[in-house]
Amino acid sequence: MVDEKLLKRQPFKERSAIICGGSQGIGKAIAKLFVQLGGNVCIVARTLDKLKAAAEEIKGLKVNENQIVEIISCDTSNMEQVDSLFNEYIKNFGVPNYLFNIVGISLPDYTEKLTIENFRFHMNTNFFGQLCPIKALLPHYIKQKEGYFINMSSVAGFIGLMGYAAYTPTKFAIVGLSEVLRNEYKADNISVSMVFPPDTDTPGLHEEAETRPEELNIISERAGLLQPEEVAETILKGVLKKKLYIFPGSAKFLWRMMRFFPKLVHWVTDGDLKKARKKLGKNK
Repeated sequence: MVDEKLLKRQPFKERSAIICGGSQGIGKAIAKLFVQLGGNVCIVARTLDKLKAAAEEIKGLKVNENQIVEIISCDTSNMEQVDSLFNEYIKNFGVPNYLFNIVGISLPDYTEKLTIENFRFHMNTNFFGQLCPIKALLPHYIKQKEGYFINMSSVAGFIGLMGYAAYTPTKFAIVGLSEVLRNEYKADNISVSMVFPPDTDTPGLHEEAETRPEELNIISERAGLLQPEEVAETILKGVLKKKLYIFPGSAKFLWRMMRFFPKLVHWVTDGDLKKARKKLGKNK
């Protein structure tokens, strides 16, 4: 249930957002809520059919007939595509106030089974898939002395768990990039947020489950599962407060534990892995 106070305030009225990864999961939930709160959105993804279906769903939530819901079909890790299509959008609708980078994939497996191509695929999608949209909009934000990047990291962006050797480095990289952007462009009135969601019930998580090591499935059982709508509301509330770190669900507690008691966190995660392997009859 959306916060009634937010709905009444319409805090994003006459504001606009490009939402990369906006055709499903958390990205679509953000787009829907952003429109409900008065804003205009352009959702970006590769699959045109999914984009069109999501756009129709989002349009049904408009609170006034003048709101804009647009789509861009492209691979956000392709700089040439992103630059061309974003500039075309800007010519037609102006520079968006917000860029939400909600792209990402996770195909976990044991490190020895992952190929170099697997690592490159994760980095290309999760890191360059966020960097290219940032690079496309950054000159416009510098010129107008205003802009806001919201980048998607993960709990895996500060805790490393088995199975995520290809995924976790990409999420650490997003944190590093975001920290640099915050420092480098604060004087240009460009804001940055990083989002650290725990497991969320999205199509991506269901795809991930197909390759997860058995131990990781057991370890993840007690972590709980958020819904995309919960995460989206936390993100937009954090953006309204210009929070650098946005922690849906249990993420803030985990972040604090890792920050102040890393040895305890490692002791717990090591213990969880040992129990999981024992349960599976593995001695490794």
